[in-house]
Amino acid sequence: MFSRCLRALALCAVAAMFSASAMAQTYPAQPIKVLIGFGPGSAADVLARLVGKQMEASLGQPLVVENRPGNSSMIAAETVMRAPADGYTLFMATIANTLNPAETKSNFNLGRDLAPITLLGTVPNVLVAHPSVPANNLQELIALAKSKPDTLTFGSSGYATASYMAAELFNAKAGTHIVMVPYQGGSNQALSDLLSGRITLMFNVAATLAPHVEAGKLKAFAVAQSKRASIMPEVPTLNEAGMTGYDAGIWIGLLAPAGTPPAIIEKLSAAANEALKTEDVRTALKRQGTDPVGGTPKEFSDFIRADIEKWVAVLASAGAKK
Repeated sequence: MFSRCLRALALCAVAAMFSASAMAQTYPAQPIKVLIGFGPGSAADVLARLVGKQMEASLGQPLVVENRPGNSSMIAAETVMRAPADGYTLFMATIANTLNPAETKSNFNLGRDLAPITLLGTVPNVLVAHPSVPANNLQELIALAKSKPDTLTFGSSGYATASYMAAELFNAKAGTHIVMVPYQGGSNQALSDLLSGRITLMFNVAATLAPHVEAGKLKAFAVAQSKRASIMPEVPTLNEAGMTGYDAGIWIGLLAPAGTPPAIIEKLSAAANEALKTEDVRTALKRQGTDPVGGTPKEFSDFIRADIEKWVAVLASAGAKK
């Protein structure tokens, strides 16, 4: 009896393997839906449409973008998590999907509940200051902050947002206590107050800040990711400026429901990487301030795991100081 059960289980496993293999060979046989947790015109939306259009040529099927904003894009993430693992429903994830669960202590885990495909691009954050701040480089800024604690201020888009977390990571690594000023009205309100001098410092998207830096209305200290921003190539990274191991860039990547056959994941990853190499996509992304990345599903999985661990630690440190 026991041996018959084992044989039955083995046959089921073999059948499942062949079924997944057959599915991968014929995939895709219908349009692929890509859910985005932000509205039209957002960085994730623009990237999805640019890359998706190029992926269609490789896959032979259209990629249909659907905007499902809400709850820091977690509504879209959880919708894809519950979708069939057949490669026809994908999710365009961002840093919000590692920050939000870390802040809310959610059971959702991006790398476990969804299958990473490819890290598509980064949207660099840049540390800028009002011209009245008497520092001209990172070391002078840190020295100023330490000599006058609680006098400099960091504007952000609100608690546990990308700009807030970039500032908290800066405080942790520099050993400073620059005061956090979260704006419920978002980054536009914070930027307005920075330009007027009501606050002194801010991390924000390079594409948004570049015109103000060029006009001399703000001064840029460093880029908050491991590589320089293509839209502001003259600005060093925080690593280059002396803050080792700092990386708080905004990222965007493609994932599928957990359990999607590896062959389908690899096919999607290859199509995405091929799309990122085309000159049209690279030029369009650079124009909007997004740097293309690419890479394997394993590399993206490792990236997500490290990102979650980093922000959990930063939030724990920020909470301890409250």
